[in-house]
Amino acid sequence: MSRTGRATVMTGEKFELREYPVPEPEPGTVLLKQELGGICGTDLHNWEYQRLSGEIILGHENVGIIDKLGDGVETDHLGVPVQEGDRVILVPGTNKGAYGFLPSEEEPYLRGGFGEYIYLWNPDTVFLKTTMPPEVAVLTEPFTIGVHGVMRAQIQFGDTIVVQGSGPIGLLTLVAAKVSGAGRLIIVGGPPGRLELAKKLGADLTIDIAEVPDPEERKKIVRENTPRGEGADIVFECAGFLPAMPEGLDYVRHSGKYIEMGHFVDVGTFECNPNHMFMRKNIRLEAVWASRPEHFVRALPILEKNEYPFADLVSHVIPLERVAEGFNALHSGYNLDGKDAIKIAVKGSA
Repeated sequence: MSRTGRATVMTGEKFELREYPVPEPEPGTVLLKQELGGICGTDLHNWEYQRLSGEIILGHENVGIIDKLGDGVETDHLGVPVQEGDRVILVPGTNKGAYGFLPSEEEPYLRGGFGEYIYLWNPDTVFLKTTMPPEVAVLTEPFTIGVHGVMRAQIQFGDTIVVQGSGPIGLLTLVAAKVSGAGRLIIVGGPPGRLELAKKLGADLTIDIAEVPDPEERKKIVRENTPRGEGADIVFECAGFLPAMPEGLDYVRHSGKYIEMGHFVDVGTFECNPNHMFMRKNIRLEAVWASRPEHFVRALPILEKNEYPFADLVSHVIPLERVAEGFNALHSGYNLDGKDAIKIAVKGSA
């Protein structure tokens, strides 16, 4: 009798638990039992702004256990031998679409992360074997955004850095900046639980936007904590909220850099004066779009060393039945079960 696996499907604003036949892996493909799948800010914004049409099994931050290997699959992307029972992480983007963004009712099934299984149906899929605990491994994809950002920023040893946003991308960008040689690290965000973790991860100063609601006052505090009060060398926008951009541009010193990393979903526009915001300050503006296999390869050894409390970022692990609750928590107040939400991970079948 063929197996079935459950998955949570997004249709419009609703989530529904459905059951699908578990595919037998074709040559060159891999079937995983999912361990954890993180709810990403991109998932949240796609749900909030309804940027995806049709029925979708979301989830692209995944770690799983190899259930079955298709013929011809013997090693991971780096040539490391793999077998059933190994833990792997995957690069969601492929040449035929990205896991977590594909139609749920189109065969082959189970190509999104919020399910008991995830079928790596495309032989182009890049996956990497790891022995990290799943609570750390599930952070690989968001960490690669931070890796991509700091590589793009070309951090110089001792740079003063500001990170806007204290969600997983912001916190992991903080770590990426620190290991890349940043000198002073300032993070602007909230709520308090996230900022406490930011301190454990290496932040020298945290600014709670609830305690300091005036953007002008936040700008003043940031500048007072930079060399000669001139502003930060580099600012990373990881909040994903439009008002953060004009505010953050004022954190940057003359000839500094602003790295946009928070808007992978179209959430609208903001008023922009190029002369005042960019040109008069001689600012270098950069942006990153997702991550490539190179960034995963670079991220993995840093995570595997586990020199930072990475697992503390996973504040909640919820079953498939509670995916809607997880989204609503991130949408309204960042609190679930009486605790500040950082990374909410969805548990699979492994």
